[in-house]
Amino acid sequence: MREILGITKALADENRLRALSSLQSGELCLCQIIELLGLAPSTVSKHMAILRQACLIEGRKEGRWVYYRLAETDVPVEVQKGISWICGALKKTKRVKEDNKRLKKILRMNREELCKKIHCPEQTDEKVRRLKKKLNRARVAAR
Repeated sequence: MREILGITKALADENRLRALSSLQSGELCLCQIIELLGLAPSTVSKHMAILRQACLIEGRKEGRWVYYRLAETDVPVEVQKGISWICGALKKTKRVKEDNKRLKKILRMNREELCKKIHCPEQTDEKVRRLKKKLNRARVAAR
């Protein structure tokens, strides 16, 4: 019963359904899924964790990248049939059709450039510099 509840919970969110549908085309890097969904990295990671807990997807880490794919090992036949049915039904929706077009563009992007864009290291560095300046001014003022 808990497995069924976990699966239905995982499928009860539009963004998780979109992510699941996008994995029909094959394995994707987390950065590619983030770009597709247009959500914060932490939000997408949480969605992927829920799908993973429900055994609907599998993940692997390679270097600094995390990849996800539809579950293949130890998946009950009923779950496989359910995923096929859901993804088949989603293909007909306007949102998933748009996602599939965007996904084609995303797959042509350089993965490293996409990761940099998503994590915005330049912005983070600039924020750190501003905070250090502010801290130094506060120290000088405190003297």
